[in-house]
Amino acid sequence: MAAAVNCFHCFIISILFFLSFHTDTAFSQRCHPNDKKALLQIRKYLNTPPNSNLISAWDPRTDCCDWNQVVRCDGATNRITIFNLLLADLNRPIPAAVFDLVFLEELYFHETNLTGGIPRAITKLSQLKYLDLSLNHLSGTIPTFLGQLKNLLSIDLSYNKFTGSIPASLSQIPNLNTLFLDRNNLTGGIPATFSNFRQGEFFLYASRNYLSGEIPRKLGEVNFKLIDVSRNMLEGDISFLFGKNKSLIYADFSSNLLQFDFSTVEYFPTSLGTLDLSHNRITGSLPVGLVDLNLDRLNVSYNRLCGQIPVGGQLQGFETTSYLHNKCLCGAPLNKCK
Repeated sequence: MAAAVNCFHCFIISILFFLSFHTDTAFSQRCHPNDKKALLQIRKYLNTPPNSNLISAWDPRTDCCDWNQVVRCDGATNRITIFNLLLADLNRPIPAAVFDLVFLEELYFHETNLTGGIPRAITKLSQLKYLDLSLNHLSGTIPTFLGQLKNLLSIDLSYNKFTGSIPASLSQIPNLNTLFLDRNNLTGGIPATFSNFRQGEFFLYASRNYLSGEIPRKLGEVNFKLIDVSRNMLEGDISFLFGKNKSLIYADFSSNLLQFDFSTVEYFPTSLGTLDLSHNRITGSLPVGLVDLNLDRLNVSYNRLCGQIPVGGQLQGFETTSYLHNKCLCGAPLNKCK
């Protein structure tokens, strides 16, 4: 009897060991082999000082879905969907093996001292939604083939050394709602095809470039939530970007060559909190509609405006520097009108 009991215990232990072994094996295989191969190639590419510590936890003997420092696996598919490398000193081009992570939805190389350009291989990432290559030393033109990434929601290429024009092909990305292009060396105009961005809200950052020409009037059809095109060489009229049915909360057009009659603007978005038109060639008077806004910041200095500052709202609460260096603006907080 005792022998039978002992055999039964041995049988149970064997079953538990079998299940434990195969559970561990299955768990270790959560990471798809193609993803693991790509990550190990990236590991080899980055495994030089001072970047070795960034991928120190990438042990080939372990499941790459547990390499949480930089990557994340999808809970259902176990494919790598996020690659997030921040604050590194790579001083080299984007690792080619990154583009073999074909299930990526989010790719971040933020402030990593990348060099070179954006390779065509990025088009392999057809499921990509968020692309952040900001604060690097990337150069060359912004490639037109980015327009092939139809699932993108946000692109951040700010603080780089990109040259050439803004590719019109970006407007072919149907759900793109955020575009950071600021602090590059871009030239040419803002593409008229950007009027195709008909999402509920659109954020455009393109300040501190060398953009020129007039902002296309068709962009008045875009519902901008934020637009910052300051410190460029843009000309002409922007009055069509305002309107009471828009969602604009932040608008910075400062330090350009804009020239239009500001008094022709009848309505402003009620959501508008920041408006900077300083350092342009804007004429006319301040529209009365400004008194209806709950503005946190207003700057119309260094223009050619004239007439009395409308009384009401926040307008008398701003510093005089918000109004200085115009043709003949007067009234509080400036001197009384004569």
